[in-house]
Amino acid sequence: MHILPTISTFFIVLSAVLVAIGWVLVANHKYKQHKKVMIAGAVSALIFFLIYASRTIFVGNTSFGGPDDIKIYYTIFLIFHIILATTGAVFGIVTLTLAFKRKIAKHRKIGPVTSVIWFFTAITGLAVYLLLYVFFDGGETTSLIKAILGY
Repeated sequence: MHILPTISTFFIVLSAVLVAIGWVLVANHKYKQHKKVMIAGAVSALIFFLIYASRTIFVGNTSFGGPDDIKIYYTIFLIFHIILATTGAVFGIVTLTLAFKRKIAKHRKIGPVTSVIWFFTAITGLAVYLLLYVFFDGGETTSLIKAILGY
């Protein structure tokens, strides 16, 4: 199951790349291509979330395995990332909803903000992945189900 974090991280980074491409497309007035690319970015983010949530529920989350003297900094960074990701997800849903309801004026106002939040979410998510699985050996992984049921 060690491949799942790599796969999920790939999809969140892909979603940010697609959002960046979508931003360029809309700036060049290529609205149909913008719509397709942004939907692909949203699907990529959804795939990330489904893998992440499934892994969290059935396999668990991996604790930080790096040196104890930087664990507090990692934890603060992780909390920042979680808040950013949650905010970005809410903004993303609202932005997509506005677009699908053809409320383009509001979509144009919130879209750039959503994109910037999403870029930072992807960057910090990649950093969390690197800290957990590349730069340091991951710590203990505990299944949410095991933790709740106590076995």
